[in-house]
Amino acid sequence: MSRIEVIPDDSWDGALGEMHPRVVDPTYGRVDNVLAVHSLNPRGMAAHLGLYESAMAGTATLRKVERELIALVVSLENDCHY
Repeated sequence: MSRIEVIPDDSWDGALGEMHPRVVDPTYGRVDNVLAVHSLNPRGMAAHLGLYESAMAGTATLRKVERELIALVVSLENDCHY
């Protein structure tokens, strides 16, 4: 649970409602906290999502799982705890 105020994703409408299908985790049916914290700033969420999608689809030489592992190592090195 985030300590940052968020709009519950079952209450998203407008720009947030349009992004919901792109950010909801299909396995768990929820929005990850790292994206949910942007719910008060839909433009920020769109920018974060665009960066993530670009990074995860940016190369044909690495599988998605390998890109995710690289992101994990970078987060650990930067002391990010999410």
